[in-house]
Amino acid sequence: MPDLPTPTASRLTRPSWRDARLVVGVLLVLVATALGARVIAAADETVPMYAAASTLVPGQPLTQQQVKVVRVRLGGGSGAYVAADHPIPTGVFVLRDVRAGELVPQSALGGEQDVSVKPVTLEVAGNAAMTLVQGSVVDVWVNPRDPGSATEKYLQPQRVLEAAAVARTPRTGGAFAGASGTTGVEVYVPEEKVQDLIEAIDQGAKVTLVRAPGSPSAEGS
Repeated sequence: MPDLPTPTASRLTRPSWRDARLVVGVLLVLVATALGARVIAAADETVPMYAAASTLVPGQPLTQQQVKVVRVRLGGGSGAYVAADHPIPTGVFVLRDVRAGELVPQSALGGEQDVSVKPVTLEVAGNAAMTLVQGSVVDVWVNPRDPGSATEKYLQPQRVLEAAAVARTPRTGGAFAGASGTTGVEVYVPEEKVQDLIEAIDQGAKVTLVRAPGSPSAEGS
């Protein structure tokens, strides 16, 4: 029987840098790494901004305790809001409503001279005030006392103030009076309305606060 040829084992060769497949593979890895780094960097393009920790109402001084730091991606619109790269300075006041959780706009803040409202304490029925909290938005209704009646009789109610912010309630200032009797609720009133409202109260008018639907309340806290 003739001898069969013995196969020669081929020896694996180490890939060379001159191997086109190796070069392409390395380039693909580098490109994928660069793209991944850019995606991660883009996902982290957020900036720290201040958001309202609770509802901010016109006329109140803004303090560090009333804001919280959140990281958001705003792009070119970041200048419209208050950046959290510095503490809240003293002497800053809220000029318009900012709901809890919302970013604090630069336009919502100003100095004391920019505030156009004054806090006025209104005596209202205790049961009507139980649902109110700081930041509640209310309409102020006034029932003038009937000057021609010898008894405690009132005329038709008139809405003298719309969308006023509650600055303080007995719940935030101390013990609540309860459902019976009256209790004082501090409301921010536009300067031009303060005199008329005080005159109505001095003449024995009855004041009722009607909370706006959706505004903060004790029931929702």
